[in-house]
Amino acid sequence: MKKYTDTGKKDTRSGFGAGLTELGKTNPDVVALCADLTGSLKMDEFKANHPERFFQVGIAEANMMGMAAGMTIGGKIPFTGTFANFSTGRVYDQIRQSIAYSHKNVKICASHAGVTLGEDGATHQILEDLGLMKMLPGMTVINTCDYNQTKAATLAIADHDGPVYLRFGRPKVANFTAADQTFEIGKAVHLQDGSDVTLVATGHLVWEALLAAETLHEQGISAEVINIHTIKPLDNKAILDSVSKTGCVVTAEEHNYLGGLGESVARVLSQNHPSPQEFVATQDTFGESGTPAQLMEKYGLNADAIVKAAMKVIARK
Repeated sequence: MKKYTDTGKKDTRSGFGAGLTELGKTNPDVVALCADLTGSLKMDEFKANHPERFFQVGIAEANMMGMAAGMTIGGKIPFTGTFANFSTGRVYDQIRQSIAYSHKNVKICASHAGVTLGEDGATHQILEDLGLMKMLPGMTVINTCDYNQTKAATLAIADHDGPVYLRFGRPKVANFTAADQTFEIGKAVHLQDGSDVTLVATGHLVWEALLAAETLHEQGISAEVINIHTIKPLDNKAILDSVSKTGCVVTAEEHNYLGGLGESVARVLSQNHPSPQEFVATQDTFGESGTPAQLMEKYGLNADAIVKAAMKVIARK
């Protein structure tokens, strides 16, 4: 069994900041817009290095999306930055009409997603954003798992022609992917070979899936682990190849089970290879205030929950 090492916990939003800083040096067309959360989005260094390419729009997220859409007409590549709730729910109409409908080359970069936002509570802990964004025609949806992958994704989306939603978070989490990785949009990352169950995870749940696979291995169960960093376009082949071998799947995400990764996987399986599936996700509920660890435990978004789901789905084969 392959072992992965946490090289030191880092917040994924800092991976975005590092990627944006690098883009500022290498791509003169990249511009950044922020809705009064420069520090929280780790956009300070880009602002300091390129003040002429940084636009602080204030608490006016809808205006920010309209400005970003307009900047693409002049050949700029705008990266917008605010919390995930304000990047999607608050401005959905502007994204749909001004960005997605006209296929504008805007990169919507969203931090503080999911219950790991913690003490800020339910009003800020959006758990519907992946579903909202993946339903928009032509929108690419990415949810990264650690600092290194977030930095790599930030660099990659600058070269992608079309609107992108990039989701990351606030808490410090395991940093275990390669620092020199090449991020390929729409291409799943195969982390662990297995024959008894497939664990398909995204975002913060990828590390938890690896921990779950270790626990299952100790119990004589072979779990295959796949990191789905791109929710749309989904890597159908990677999922089907794995589930065709294992015969069952657990999907894990820090998102509502309605509309997220799990439903996308279920669609692929129902159309091509119907198989037992269990969902590790929030169960049609809002979050609440608490520490990230407390909330991940309460809402069943951790390695223990994945292990239990794996045992359940194996029994259904």
